[in-house]
Amino acid sequence: MPRQAQILLVDDRSENLVALEAILSSLNQILVPVRSGEQALQALLTGEFAVILLDIVMPGMDGFETAARIKRQARTRDVPIIFLTAGSGPPEQAFRGYAAGAVDYLAKPFDPWVLKSKVSVFVDLYLKSVQRDQAEGKAGRWLADQLSGPLAAVQETVEVLRGLTAVARDADAEQVAARLARRVGRLREAIDALAAHPADAVGQVSSVKLADVVEPADRIEPADRTEPADRTEPADRTEPVDGGQG
Repeated sequence: MPRQAQILLVDDRSENLVALEAILSSLNQILVPVRSGEQALQALLTGEFAVILLDIVMPGMDGFETAARIKRQARTRDVPIIFLTAGSGPPEQAFRGYAAGAVDYLAKPFDPWVLKSKVSVFVDLYLKSVQRDQAEGKAGRWLADQLSGPLAAVQETVEVLRGLTAVARDADAEQVAARLARRVGRLREAIDALAAHPADAVGQVSSVKLADVVEPADRIEPADRTEPADRTEPADRTEPVDGGQG
């Protein structure tokens, strides 16, 4: 399991950033301090973060606007945000914070232990998520390796089948073989995607059902078979006549 996550600290005052780093240093995580909303957005473009501690009152782009921009981006919309603000702020500030997508809201001065425990929860959730994604990736690559060889044999068999003279001359058989080739091709694409991007492609492979690859037997018309000639009934046998007694 990965042991460290990045935590983004956003505050325009350097002394506040120093205080946050002092409080959170014991978590042994990677702390990334920035002094504006613009710098926060730039940091999010290049790194993944377990949680963002975001000051509300900042010059230029304030915390609300920064949060709104973070939530508009698909890559960062799920990163939890904890708003930090002065205790003298208006009461509706908390509501605006939650409306902007914050998961929590702390007023300064806050209890260091409370802040550290809240951040610790989000770090643990992030690290477990990373571990799960890594496990799915390993499982996906193993599954792709296991399926690739047998599928290659199936593809080769289908191509041989389509090359048979008897199949080429039979329109129905050729149609079935072509349909089978297309569906095997779909499965190959899904397995290749699984090998390249295991965590994202597991659902793609599982959605390719065997019924989509192999034509159901009851939909393939069997070849006509000549019915055997009726068997000749054996000649009638004359029942023996009981002998009369004189």
